[in-house]
Amino acid sequence: MPFANLKVPAGTLSAAQKEELVVKVTDLYAEVFGDRARATTMVLVEEVADGGWGVSGGVLTLAMLTGSEA
Repeated sequence: MPFANLKVPAGTLSAAQKEELVVKVTDLYAEVFGDRARATTMVLVEEVADGGWGVSGGVLTLAMLTGSEA
């Protein structure tokens, strides 16, 4: 069973955007593995709380990602 776990900053995607990710990732898996994989493909869009990211040993916040940090 193909499985994709997409981690995104909490509150950055609407329900419609999450649905679009699920559809497009499922389509991609079906393209790679054949359409038979579509029925068993699982996509999890997981929201990570602000400050729950780390890059290069430092905490990454939503403000830093969006450039709105003062």
